[in-house]
Amino acid sequence: MDMKRLVPLFILLILVLSACSAGANPNVDVAGPDGDVAGFWMGLWHGVIVPITFIISLFSDTVNIYEVHNSGNWYDFGFVLGLTMSVGGSGAGSSRR
Repeated sequence: MDMKRLVPLFILLILVLSACSAGANPNVDVAGPDGDVAGFWMGLWHGVIVPITFIISLFSDTVNIYEVHNSGNWYDFGFVLGLTMSVGGSGAGSSRR
């Protein structure tokens, strides 16, 4: 392919990927209906139970896999850490011996 064909494809790829970027959460540090803001430990717990919660959320409108009333970065860190513990691991298991 020549460069004239790659430029429009590259621009299209950038536009598609930028449409998938996350936006700001207006509920950060705002207490939820129970009066609490989810922090690191709740994020860790939500990340650990996400496989079960995801299946339940497919059949229920009242269950979500992510708490929007959270403390921000610490909740996100706990969520990703818990998700890694329950689903992914570090990837070291896939390396050759």
